[in-house]
Amino acid sequence: MKNKTLSTWLAFLGGPLGLHRFYLHGMSDIIGWLLPLPTALGLYGVARVQQFGLDDPWSWLLIPMLGFNVAGCAINAIVFGLMPAEKWNARFNPAGQEQAGQTRWLTVGAVIAALLIGSIALMSSLAFSFQRYFEYQVEEARKISQ
Repeated sequence: MKNKTLSTWLAFLGGPLGLHRFYLHGMSDIIGWLLPLPTALGLYGVARVQQFGLDDPWSWLLIPMLGFNVAGCAINAIVFGLMPAEKWNARFNPAGQEQAGQTRWLTVGAVIAALLIGSIALMSSLAFSFQRYFEYQVEEARKISQ
């Protein structure tokens, strides 16, 4: 029996580590094992910014990996939370386990939190990466023009 509310919270809070994939598909899920990779690379990008400053050219490539991963897992949480109970039970639960797919207030809370944090992570990642990219392009254009 796979609980929809627990799956939604796992996708939101533990999604970048693949916890929701392990809960729903078991420990042999390949995607669940691959999800921590962009999370670790993004955290490495944050560490590079702390070490080398904002002018580090690798940071504008690495940090958005973390943000996009968080945003993707938040979208997954929203999809789980808004999935109708019949579809949830048909996909994840055997017959006779209808209670596990019901939407409760905690499920709605997870959807709201995932929408808030996911949109912040996505917009921040886009803004950071585009700002850094265009600043880098301006620097390179100045070098060429001199």
